[in-house]
Amino acid sequence: MRSFFFLISTLLVSLCSFAQPAQPLVWHFPITRPHTGILLGNGTQGLMIWGRDRQLNITIGRAGFWDHRGGNEFTAGRPSGKTTYQDVKRLLQAGDYDGIKRAFAMPKTGDQGFGHPQQLGGGRLEITLPEGWTLKRGELDMGRGEIVIVALSSVKTEEHLVVKQAVDAELTEVQLPKPLVNSSTLSVRLVPASMFTKSQLEKSGVKPAEDWSMAVDGGLDGFQQLLPSDDALTIGYAKRNGNIYVASEVSKKQSVVEQLLTGVGQSKRMINTTPQFWQEYWASVPKISLPDPALQEIVDYGLYKQACVSPPQGVAAALQGPFMEDYQIVPWSNDYHFNINVQMMYWPALATNRLSHFGPLWTMMRGWMPTLKQNGEAFFGRKGALMLPHAVDDRCRVVGTFWTGTIDHACTAWMAQMAWQHYRYGLDQPDAKQVLTDMAWPLLVGAFEGYYAMLEEVPGVDSSGSATGGKRFSLPISVSPEYGGDGPNAWGRDASFQLAALHRICRILPEAARALGQPIDPRWADVDKRLPLYTTVKGVYMSEWNLTNERIGLWQGKDLDGSHRHHSHLAGIYPFATIDLNNPAQRKIVDNSLTTWRFRGAGGWSGWCVPWASTLLARTGQSEAAVNWLHYWKDNFTNEGRGTLHNANNNGNSIMGAPDWTKEKQNREIMQLDGGFGALNAVLELLVQSRDDGIYVLPGLPRTWRELSFERIRTDGAFQIGATVRDNKVAEIRVKSLAGGALRLVHGLGEQYQVNGKIMQGNTLERSCQPGEELILKPI
Repeated sequence: MRSFFFLISTLLVSLCSFAQPAQPLVWHFPITRPHTGILLGNGTQGLMIWGRDRQLNITIGRAGFWDHRGGNEFTAGRPSGKTTYQDVKRLLQAGDYDGIKRAFAMPKTGDQGFGHPQQLGGGRLEITLPEGWTLKRGELDMGRGEIVIVALSSVKTEEHLVVKQAVDAELTEVQLPKPLVNSSTLSVRLVPASMFTKSQLEKSGVKPAEDWSMAVDGGLDGFQQLLPSDDALTIGYAKRNGNIYVASEVSKKQSVVEQLLTGVGQSKRMINTTPQFWQEYWASVPKISLPDPALQEIVDYGLYKQACVSPPQGVAAALQGPFMEDYQIVPWSNDYHFNINVQMMYWPALATNRLSHFGPLWTMMRGWMPTLKQNGEAFFGRKGALMLPHAVDDRCRVVGTFWTGTIDHACTAWMAQMAWQHYRYGLDQPDAKQVLTDMAWPLLVGAFEGYYAMLEEVPGVDSSGSATGGKRFSLPISVSPEYGGDGPNAWGRDASFQLAALHRICRILPEAARALGQPIDPRWADVDKRLPLYTTVKGVYMSEWNLTNERIGLWQGKDLDGSHRHHSHLAGIYPFATIDLNNPAQRKIVDNSLTTWRFRGAGGWSGWCVPWASTLLARTGQSEAAVNWLHYWKDNFTNEGRGTLHNANNNGNSIMGAPDWTKEKQNREIMQLDGGFGALNAVLELLVQSRDDGIYVLPGLPRTWRELSFERIRTDGAFQIGATVRDNKVAEIRVKSLAGGALRLVHGLGEQYQVNGKIMQGNTLERSCQPGEELILKPI
């Protein structure tokens, strides 16, 4: 009977496991801007498809096309060419802000370029349909990674242009409908981005792109965008057998582009392998069915974009990934921001079974290790210390002179935690030990050594402020990301963000050491014991009602005194999760902190911080609010084409309001991918949470979610979780242990429940599992 039960359950799971998202997602023309367009990408070549009337535009971006001039060495700036932590400490404590600015200034050279490293856009393919034709809609088939453009012909028939992209090559195919295959009135033109940004490029020493062509098989046309000291970008197109092929390449030559555009048979075979990639992708990621259409789209489109932006064969994902506009210089360089943005881009890869997506990121960072070591040991004066600045290019050169970000050591700690999570979530994966050995371990040790060099001992005090007679650790110079900008008051003692990051490192290190057979350093436990979890402030937070409480501050004496986009002082809740939410005293501080945070409001928030707010609320059991913030994000921080924005799409909800697109030349739309991936992760956190004390399944089921199901959400310890909800009650939880090992599952099914038909007691299941073991939990 039990075997039959498992067979039926397995069949039911299998039947829904390979189902693809609801199809299709539809865009209606006119689609007025690249970032309102339909996305197609393979991690390297990114397409944004848009247009109006009878002109179809394909904006082509190429991740990794860098002008590296203007990169700032981490320790550059002072006459000695070296700035140390002790220098920074002395200057700040002396109030010498001019000295700080000099210490982190950009060294003057003869060729600054843009003044910082900059990724550049590619070009635009313009397909103009014959007179009498009109673009009607675009349909994105997420299951196959294909886009169908529906046009109304001059005789009022619907015709389809199909856009496909190779997975492993920078190659795109546009299949034309029969009436246009040999049409002499179909116009195709490839325009370089330099046509739109010529003046800005010339001011920075970049010449306009050069045209090139080849007279083979009907012709091959394109351009090459040369740079003063970096490899060129080549984009070309050719018409072959009723199709248009587009290829791109970053190198000193255009040989690959020529090969792709002249070897049509090989190119066709590359395109034809794409559906298999997408089938395998959808078979691996979680299958989630929600009763909330807005959140369902966040999941489906988020999973789709994950495959477009960060696949294992692509380039490590930056702020915009491969989706760079052509009409302006890309904002904020499309660089790597490590004070949350990169982490948010990769958060979903853990729970969605796509650990291989970390591959390009770790490959890039492995190449940085000598630089991180040089940064850390020179800055902190301590052997083994590593230092990762918050904004860098793909060579780990600092972008800009933002000194508070440059010394934000939590960037190093946060990436160490992420590498550790990759190891823990992927215990069943063949590369898990390698990730632990050459990525997580050096980052963990390097982060700790840097922090240890910053620490000093000060007299200990209790919660009332009275001296305890002992000593505690303190961070005399610390920052909270983006609070105060890079001004003279943007720092303080014991920033709660830095304390949480250091505690997380101290707690991971013993586990990592045991996994590698390394000795346990007693300093880890000593710091974890004698370092405050956070810094608190007391007093009035709402004067008109005389409301007071004790709450988490940004740093010593610094309250959250306004709406701020970086919830850094709450990082002990998430992502570092160093606060024990089951401890009444700590929970009281957390609740007070959230109350003040809510009172300060969302008027200063940007797009990526709203999903983080949702996750903070999900972690603290306020799922209704968590859902509401995700609706707010979708309503206010995506554009009419589902593009995820840094600034709000209107001026009524945030001081970071929308640009006025009636004055397009004077304003810009800042698209970033982090908010969309943060929203996907926030939905996953509503379903399953991996915490230090166990795996929580549906810890706060929203009252409006009456029917839902999900499969294959991966957790810490390499478990996969599924569940079914009926009539707003959890009907079943499914667990599969991929690697074996200890399971601690907080299930919420009540004090009495069944596991594989056997009655169990308690609201937590603790069990030692075998690899491949499957459990089905049901309420009684």
